[in-house]
Amino acid sequence: MRLTELFERGEFVVTAEVGPPKGINIDHLIDEVNTYLKDRVTAVNVTDNQSSVMRLGSLATCKAFKDEGIPPIFQVTCRDRNRIALQSDILSAAMLGIDNLLLLTGDHTTLGDHPQSKPVFDLDSVSLIHAVKQLESGVDLAGNELVGEPPKFAKGAVVSPCSDSVDVQLAKMEAKVKAGADYFQTQAVYEPEKFIEFMEKAKQFGVPVMLGVVIPKSVGMVKFMNANVAGIHVPDHLIEELKKDKEKTKAGITGVEITARIIKECKDYCDGLHIMALGWESKVPDILTLAGL
Repeated sequence: MRLTELFERGEFVVTAEVGPPKGINIDHLIDEVNTYLKDRVTAVNVTDNQSSVMRLGSLATCKAFKDEGIPPIFQVTCRDRNRIALQSDILSAAMLGIDNLLLLTGDHTTLGDHPQSKPVFDLDSVSLIHAVKQLESGVDLAGNELVGEPPKFAKGAVVSPCSDSVDVQLAKMEAKVKAGADYFQTQAVYEPEKFIEFMEKAKQFGVPVMLGVVIPKSVGMVKFMNANVAGIHVPDHLIEELKKDKEKTKAGITGVEITARIIKECKDYCDGLHIMALGWESKVPDILTLAGL
């Protein structure tokens, strides 16, 4: 079922993100998802060579999830494919019954494990959303008619509500809505007050927004995000909380508690939740329970 149908019914949609392995054996990933996510989240978002690190493909992993009865969200980035390949893969997803998409520009190749590779960026996130909208109307980006019934997707996009420039983020959001975005997933939020303020301004677009959270695993991790990840800022009081509770932090308890607290503070101001566990899928059930979901 498309996420848009759930939003239209007024449901609070909960998704989680996983990364495919760097190889062809996904038995462990399937086990993790079945154990910790399948009965607790609506769908599982499969990353597309996240952080420009080469891995098993998102589309193939989505098909494996679907075969296991796990609703997938096909994450598509513009970094590695031109418009022909992107449209072809998106049509392939529809043929396989995968109808939830998250459409991204993608990180530059210099950030990943093949820094010498050439990035494509034939399209960006806005023009990719437009391309999917065109396919849904029965024609490709070149205006050629598709054969048979056109596909129909829930077209997701991302926004960074805690970015330094809220006006820039609102302008990007507006461009994505005009291109055809059906829902938004946010970059990780650690400042609920900024998120709530952003959501008041984002109401004007009338599209569902899912709060994005990343479990803070350690002081080192949050300092790395502050220095290297655009749109994320972990405030000093959270860093001190992690520092003071070193033993609990090693077990992941403090990060789980912080994440649940952020969700509880923000959930009344959004339409859903997206958890980026970054390998800590086992913590997701505890987070949802502590957050009252």
